[in-house]
Amino acid sequence: MGSGGPPGIDRAAPGELLNTLQSEQNTKRYRNYIFDVGGTRPVRHRGKSPQQPAFFTRSTRARQESAVLASIFCLTGTLPRPAAPEAARSLATPARGELLCQAYESYRSEFSSPQFSFEHAVFLLAALWRADELILGACRDCSAVLVADRWSLRAPRCLVCVPPARLPGSPP
Repeated sequence: MGSGGPPGIDRAAPGELLNTLQSEQNTKRYRNYIFDVGGTRPVRHRGKSPQQPAFFTRSTRARQESAVLASIFCLTGTLPRPAAPEAARSLATPARGELLCQAYESYRSEFSSPQFSFEHAVFLLAALWRADELILGACRDCSAVLVADRWSLRAPRCLVCVPPARLPGSPP
């Protein structure tokens, strides 16, 4: 009962990938998708799905990877533009679910050991779409895309534009 998309994802599955109420089913579908396209099943993590927005901005590496993942979401159309007519409707559509799988695979190919799981990617996409805690921002110096805390008082800077930390005793 495939939709002509990637094997292993039926017509209803991609839209349900974004349904935060069924995170366990989402994970199971993604693992089956990976296995069906010739990969090995990812390690199964136990516990509640990620729900902490600060996870994406807590370290230099997390900021870099979240910026790359958010950029891929934008480039692939996984994250709709705010002015787009479909943005007013649900984020959970079969087409967007398929785009999410493709965007996550692109993200994984960029890093030798990616820090974010598929559940993190789903959470980041939903958080950016809601824009209540995390937003797509731009570096104040070079305008690079980055994920920023919506309520931050400082204009964000990308990793390239952040000045290096000064060592104690070094000249200013």
